[in-house]
Amino acid sequence: MRAGVPRADANQKMRLFFRPCLSSSVVYNAASLGDEAMMNIHHLELFYYVARHGGISEAVRNMPYGIQQPAVSSQIIQLEETLGTTLFQRRPFALTAVGQQLFQFIEPFFGNLETMTVKLQGGLSQHVRVGASEVVLRDHLPRIVQEARQKFPKLTITLKQGYQNELEEMLAAQELDLAVTIIEKKPLPGIKTLPMIELPLVLLVPRKSAYSSADELWKQDKIQDALISLPDKEPIPKSFQAGLARRGVDWFTGIEVSSLELVQTYVANNYGIGVTIGVPRTKYHPDVRVLPLDGFPTVVAGVLYPGKLTPLLQELVDSTRRAADQLKAGPVG
Repeated sequence: MRAGVPRADANQKMRLFFRPCLSSSVVYNAASLGDEAMMNIHHLELFYYVARHGGISEAVRNMPYGIQQPAVSSQIIQLEETLGTTLFQRRPFALTAVGQQLFQFIEPFFGNLETMTVKLQGGLSQHVRVGASEVVLRDHLPRIVQEARQKFPKLTITLKQGYQNELEEMLAAQELDLAVTIIEKKPLPGIKTLPMIELPLVLLVPRKSAYSSADELWKQDKIQDALISLPDKEPIPKSFQAGLARRGVDWFTGIEVSSLELVQTYVANNYGIGVTIGVPRTKYHPDVRVLPLDGFPTVVAGVLYPGKLTPLLQELVDSTRRAADQLKAGPVG
């Protein structure tokens, strides 16, 4: 449901709204099951996208929020059971006569929601929720938001920290509008990706460390220094371990931390050597040095978003791309 409208109240109003407008056969089948069986507004919204895009899988790819295909299928079936009729043929897709009648009735309402939203907001989106890693939130997003405010001066923003898996879940749950993150894999259904910059892996060593290159570590029979890293499931350590495997080197996480900021902190305090990404123009902790990891896999960073981009979200995406393009030419470390 849309923000600010209690689902129960909205459903009650929609029951009164839709009841006299469908064919007598459809209303009879629904009414015979009792008032509890009247159409659910969310089910109708899902049906609108299915009918508009010609199938459930296409609807999932084009919805303005993340939702998985089995969930859509299940709720469409509930709608059909409520009405006691089939709304569309699955393969090949085709609306039934009742499905066509229902779509023609609800299409003006759902089709104009976006236009009405912008109109009620005075032509400007007022608020956006953005998720990113700690480094992006601290070092890069302030500039991106500042650029967006030049076109959207009434912008307010909510920031949430996380990595790809966490951010995807928040996007799918409609808790975020946009995420800037490392993109490791194909996202959940309904979430789109825009890769923007390829980033190298690097090692961080204490400023006074005797190491001048990563090759000095690979020559050791056994690396004695503790490896400081994000959890193994994250893309940075996974890519790093793939690079080690190519060299026949065993070196596993000795200190697991929850953020790249903590990687720097523990390296600066001489707890070991950290693996992170080399983001150009990033200011690292003054007590660490950067060692390049030549020949190791890189990671790709970009934007994740559900459904269509509003004008404000498009501006944030464009600002993010400009920031990424400027970073590409900058030095690492």
